[in-house]
Amino acid sequence: MTDGSVRLTYIGGPTLLLELAGLRILTDPTFDPAGAEIRNGAYVLHKNAGPALSAVDVGPVDMVLLSHDHHFDNLDQAGRLFLGDATLVITTKAGAERLGRNAEGLGDWETLKIPVADGRTLLITATPARHGPADGDRGPVIGFALSLSDMPGAALYLSGDTVWYDGIAEVARRFQITTAVLFMGAARVAAVGPAALTMTAADGVEAARAMANATIIPVHFEGWDHFSEGRTEIQAAFDAANLGDRLRWLAAGRAEKI
Repeated sequence: MTDGSVRLTYIGGPTLLLELAGLRILTDPTFDPAGAEIRNGAYVLHKNAGPALSAVDVGPVDMVLLSHDHHFDNLDQAGRLFLGDATLVITTKAGAERLGRNAEGLGDWETLKIPVADGRTLLITATPARHGPADGDRGPVIGFALSLSDMPGAALYLSGDTVWYDGIAEVARRFQITTAVLFMGAARVAAVGPAALTMTAADGVEAARAMANATIIPVHFEGWDHFSEGRTEIQAAFDAANLGDRLRWLAAGRAEKI
């Protein structure tokens, strides 16, 4: 899926608009403005950058791919309102139960088949994700592998909030990943411990090595105070591993072909 027929628009944080096979697909909707403060039990999350496009700018979408519904930096208040306008929301099984309405839940490795206008089928496979150390419980998260029926095996991968672990290595074994959108930033929240809850730069390097033919697109590394690594750290780690040319940085708010 790297023939220029897919367009990505980076909106901010984990939010991307994907346009492929006549479908408009949004990931993890976050449209709250800069300055938003989210209080959740023992911790507070601070948003320091707004979206490049508003929900109105984005307009109608055919579906939302929601890695998880229970963390505000992946589904904020304005993003939650946006869900009601989507034809379909694909998320975790637990998330679908909470959201109801137009939500459908998938477990690891389950595939949903979506017919597209040109007669092909879009295959959406839920991929495993682990939102931090193995000894923690931060609720279920999934990623997504998207492929088209006329290009079996080749896939665009959306990691969701995860660290590098065996589940991600298995994604690399099962699919020929051509583009990997990695949720990075090494998110750290002191109230839940010192460990990174999303991919570090080093994790991204490991994913790139496993997905040897993939273009790597980092997202969800900026816009919130709890990210401990940004573009500088990610680029430096990839350069040190002689993988810097594999990175692709999307310009916020601008549709780009991949």
